[in-house]
Order: sequence, then C-alpha cells, then structure tokens
Amino acid sequence: MTSVHLGKKFLTLSAAAVLLAACSKDPVPDRVPADPDAGTEQAGNNGQPDAVTTPQLTAEELEAQAARDRFGASASQSALEAFAGDRVFFAYDSSELTDEARATLASQAEWLDYHSRARVTIEGHCDERGTREYNLALGERRANAVKSYLMALGVSANRINTISYGKERPAVVGNGESSWSQNRRGVMTVR
Repeated sequence: MTSVHLGKKFLTLSAAAVLLAACSKDPVPDRVPADPDAGTEQAGNNGQPDAVTTPQLTAEELEAQAARDRFGASASQSALEAFAGDRVFFAYDSSELTDEARATLASQAEWLDYHSRARVTIEGHCDERGTREYNLALGERRANAVKSYLMALGVSANRINTISYGKERPAVVGNGESSWSQNRRGVMTVR
C-alpha cells in the first residue's frame, strides 16, 4: 500500500512540475534548422526532426499588428468607414457640429493620425430645400466646420480639401424629413 501511495505522490509532483514548466514566462528559443535535412538523425528522436516552434513577436510587433487590425492595413475608404464612419450629419439650415458628429470626427482624426500620409476631401451636402446658390454656400460652411474641427484635433490643414455639392448629390432621394436628414451631411473621402 505504501508503494502505491508513494507512486501517487510522485505522479502528482511530476504533473505539477510539468504544469509549472509549461507556464514559464521565458520564451522558448526557435529551433528551426537552417538545413531542412538537419536534425533528422539526432539521438533520442528516433530519426524524427526537432519540433518547430512559432517565432515569438516582440511587444512592438504585437502593438503594430493590433494597430493594423484596428485601423486597417491601408489608408482606404473602406478602412475609414469600418473604423470611424465616413459622414456626419447636420440640423436643418445649420453648419454647427452635434455631439455625435464631434465623436465621429474624433475617431476620424485618430484614424488619420495612424494613417499619417492619407489625404482626404470633406464634401459638404444639403437637402433639396433652398436655392442652388444658398445650398452651395451652406455645404461649404459644413465642409469647413468639419475641417476646422479636425484641425483642432491635430490633423494638418494641408491634408484636408473641402468641396461643396450643395443639394446636387443627395444620398437619399425623396421628400420628407427622413430623406432630408440623410442629405444634410459632411462626407470624408480618402484621396
């Protein structure tokens, strides 16, 4: 009975040692042979090659990968839309930014900070009410309001162009507030 008891203790201690070794914080060095045939005749491996481990990434490489995953690998329109959205909306006859618009623009500024070479155009749009001339001027004020806020967040002015389309390019065709509210917008496009 004592040998069984000692055997269980030994087995328990061995299992604990294996678990502790598996939790070690020291990375295992890569053991990839330079020659693909190397390591096949090592003693104790029965002619099998050494196990290949995956390389450990440094903290900087992990951070860079996380940033690429978060912001998108390239400065594309789809990456901007996925991260921050590409548009903000305005109240009727207004170029004042809402709190929601400011939050969207803060995310866009963060995206632009990561993609430091990206250049964008801010398009100012209006709903169909009002004259063509009035809406072109209002669209310009909206685009400039977006640009000014992005600049206040640290985006360089030379990276931002503005253009007003007034009521000429509606996002939604139709009469009524549900359509008009979607057309009163500022849209960021990546150039």
